[in-house]
This record gives sequence, C-alpha cells and structure tokens, in this order.
Amino acid sequence: MLDTLREAVATTAGSAVAALAFGIDDVDRRLGANGMDGAGLHEITAASPTLGDDAAATLFVAGLAARFAAAAGAHVAWALTRFDLYAPGLEQAGLPAAKLLYLQGQNDTMALALAEDSLREGSFAAVVTEVKSADRTATRRLQLAAADGRTPMLLLRRWARSRRDPLESPSAAMTRWRIGCAPSARLPAPGVGRACWSVELVRQRNGHPFSLVLEACDDTGRLALPAAPRHRAAAAGGAASQAA
Repeated sequence: MLDTLREAVATTAGSAVAALAFGIDDVDRRLGANGMDGAGLHEITAASPTLGDDAAATLFVAGLAARFAAAAGAHVAWALTRFDLYAPGLEQAGLPAAKLLYLQGQNDTMALALAEDSLREGSFAAVVTEVKSADRTATRRLQLAAADGRTPMLLLRRWARSRRDPLESPSAAMTRWRIGCAPSARLPAPGVGRACWSVELVRQRNGHPFSLVLEACDDTGRLALPAAPRHRAAAAGGAASQAA
C-alpha cells in the first residue's frame, strides 16, 4: 500500500502543469509560481469602466490566451454573453480567429457553465470567459474545474452599470489583475509610440501585490518593459546634437 501511495504522489508531482512565464524578470520574480499557473483561475478587469481601459484588459487576456495556445493545433474557448469582440484587434495581440471557438450564453450563469464544461473537457489550451457577475461559489467551481482539466481559466470581469469595482467581491482565483491605459513611450520623432498599460496584480496566492507600466502585447502576445527614461533622454540628446 505504501509503495502504491508513493507512486501516486510521484506521478502527481511529475505531471504538474508548468506556469507560463511573462519573460520579464520584474514580473516573473514577483509571482509566487514564477508565472501564470497553467491549471488555475486568473481574474482580470479594467482599471476603470472607460472604453480604453476595457480594451486594454481584453487585449491583456487575449495575449495571455495566445501564449497558452502558442503550440500548433492548440485552441482557445471564449465564452461570452454579447459578441462584441473585434477579431483584427485580437489577432494583433497574437490570437487569430483560427484558434478561437466562441461560446455564447444567454446570461452570465450560462457563460460560466459553458466555461466550466470547457475546462473539464480538457482539450483547450485555455478558456476565457467574460462576465459582469461571478460570486465566490462560481469562482470556486471554475478553480476546481481548471485544476481537474489542467487548463488555465482567464475570467474577464466586465464593469456593470453599478460602476462597482468587479474585484471588490471575494474570489477563489489564483491571481487578480487590474489593467488600464498608460501614456505611450516617447518616440525620437513626432508620432504615436507602442501602447503602454498599467498592470496591477491586486492579489495572488503565495505572493505580494505589485504594479508596473508595461508595453502592450505584440503579435505573439508578449508584453515588454518600456525603455528607461534616461535612455530616451540620451537618445533625444544625441539626435539634437546631430541636428545642430
């Protein structure tokens, strides 16, 4: 019996789902798992109910899903109640339409049920659900389903008409994120630079909260640190000297 138990424990430990690292040391070293748990629930919401912050949060989720589904033949299930996603925008964040399966529910309860079934099915690289309301019981069910299906669950919490912060309510999530728009990096010539986001980890298991300003997802879903201000100043100074 002891040998059987040891074998079962060894098998479970060896089959743990690897965390998805951001590839940014300032982020990964602050995360308890050195990345996003590949078999857990992660909540993301916009920093405010404005359209810009909502788009930033949606693209942040799309970038994460794209990286979880980077392997050939991998797909993402995206459950929602209102089909208002802009496919070219998701593709710019690394998530093309060919990798997406949309699941539309009549309300938040149905969308959450679709997500739970997709997680337990276990064939998706990631599952995304966007809702305005999810209580502790719902998030607990999603966390258990993510662990059982060994699939990451990305819960996009949309702002409701009440204008209450979606992260005010308790949750069983492994991590809870708040994403907003930030000024883009300065360019050496007049123009608009790469979009930047304020990325705040509000809560995480086995770790502390933190906040950073990061450059938005590229076409592979990867974030980046903006250039340090002193580097931009040096570059601007060099350009001015050459012009003089």
